[in-house]
Amino acid sequence: MTVGLMIGLILLNGWIHKVLELHFSFLSILLFIVYYIILIVLHEIFHLIGFMIFGKVPFRSLDYGVNLKMGVAYATTKEPICNKAMKKALLLPFWTTGVIPAAFGLYFNSTMLVVLGAWLIAGAVGDFAMYFALRKYPNTYWVKDDPDFPRLYLYKNKTY
Repeated sequence: MTVGLMIGLILLNGWIHKVLELHFSFLSILLFIVYYIILIVLHEIFHLIGFMIFGKVPFRSLDYGVNLKMGVAYATTKEPICNKAMKKALLLPFWTTGVIPAAFGLYFNSTMLVVLGAWLIAGAVGDFAMYFALRKYPNTYWVKDDPDFPRLYLYKNKTY
């Protein structure tokens, strides 16, 4: 998925700007890695922002880190939030760290931004899986994030 999306966006960028140029250097690869790590961190921070804005959870209930065993960064809240808010919080990073960089890359003819956007869009696949699973349930249900694994628990009432 990542490779297909990346190639598709690079070709789209070439079509938009009527030129397809790919330049690689040690510096550009190093910058890509640094920007990618920064965007992964921002991806998780945007989940936290979504929990606070859409779910109205206090800052003290948020947790953020890296699970080295699973090889993933994570953002979670200790408090349940309504399903409607959780769905918004799940997709916020897709837009902010994936779509926006890709759009800027297409606009400014920046292959690096296009590729970064593609990688972050593809990286949101787990968020989309949870989003589509939650769509089956009413917006009024409450969602509790598992503190250790990428899974969610649903409850009809906030006080479960």
